[in-house]
Amino acid sequence: MLLFSILVFIASVAAGFLGSLTGLGGGVVITPVLALLFHVDLRYAMGASLVSVIATSSGAASAYVREGYSNVRIGLFLEIATTMGALGGAHLAAILPTFVLSIILGLVLLYSAYSSMRPPPEHLESEAPDPLANRLRLNGTFPENGRLQHYVVQRVKSGFAVMVSAGLMSGLLGIGSGALKVIAMDKVMRIPFKVSTTTSNFMIGVTAAASAGVYLSRGYILPSIAMPVMLGVLLGSLFGARKLGGARIKVLRLLFAVVVGALAIEMIYGGATGRL
Repeated sequence: MLLFSILVFIASVAAGFLGSLTGLGGGVVITPVLALLFHVDLRYAMGASLVSVIATSSGAASAYVREGYSNVRIGLFLEIATTMGALGGAHLAAILPTFVLSIILGLVLLYSAYSSMRPPPEHLESEAPDPLANRLRLNGTFPENGRLQHYVVQRVKSGFAVMVSAGLMSGLLGIGSGALKVIAMDKVMRIPFKVSTTTSNFMIGVTAAASAGVYLSRGYILPSIAMPVMLGVLLGSLFGARKLGGARIKVLRLLFAVVVGALAIEMIYGGATGRL
């Protein structure tokens, strides 16, 4: 058990580091790692992952807010959508067979890897903001090259709709669904990538907490698994938050795509063959 905890802790540190830097959350890595490498039942892996997602958000989000990257107003507004979706997804997870959850998770991971390899251009103040964004005061600034860079928010309603799906995937699969959150903010709402990833980290904790209560009531959160996962992801996310400012985004996207793509193929294969 001690060796198991140490190995899970080490894997969780790496997952938290990657999740923090990409804004996709450590859960998108640690769930398939627990299921594939450590042979943990998928639902218990999801339960531990949700706890780790809360830790990731708590660790990285505070640093990002302090440094001026996260847009708190956007995060709080979109959390309305993700929380509703997360509650529905958590209840649905108890009904669907494990192999179905495995295949769905694999497909979500594949899309996460694919989307990370296709970065959009930065969207700044030259584009017209959504009138709703003006009314809600969602436009903001973030530090870039030693100065504050202004940006505007577009298509608020469409982004809100995508966030419902992000919350559903979070509750259903036990991940922070940071991939869909980043897509909603980055590609739909046209928010700069660093603001999207950091605001995603700010949001995923609340989304995970909403669905974690359902997992806990059903007995899918085991302290012996959740504790080393939570501590490892928290440590990795704090380290990742410190490295974001000077990080090479292209390298991070490539590394994330390779790791998550391999895990996705294994999850789909395992679910299709009945191994999971």
